[in-house]
Amino acid sequence: MEIQWRKSSFSEQAGNCLELAVVDGDVLLRESDDPAVIVRTTPAKLAAFLAGAKSGEFDDLV
Repeated sequence: MEIQWRKSSFSEQAGNCLELAVVDGDVLLRESDDPAVIVRTTPAKLAAFLAGAKSGEFDDLV
């Protein structure tokens, strides 16, 4: 089975982007410049992380 990776329209054209895919109900994430490293999570955990990022919870890290 070939994984259908998606990336944001906000990603840079130089390949510096995060790609996402859904496989068997889990969300997979990888960086386009190191595609062999894949992180697997659940939709609920990703939603919680995105909510925190949108609210500025992690702004002190950048």
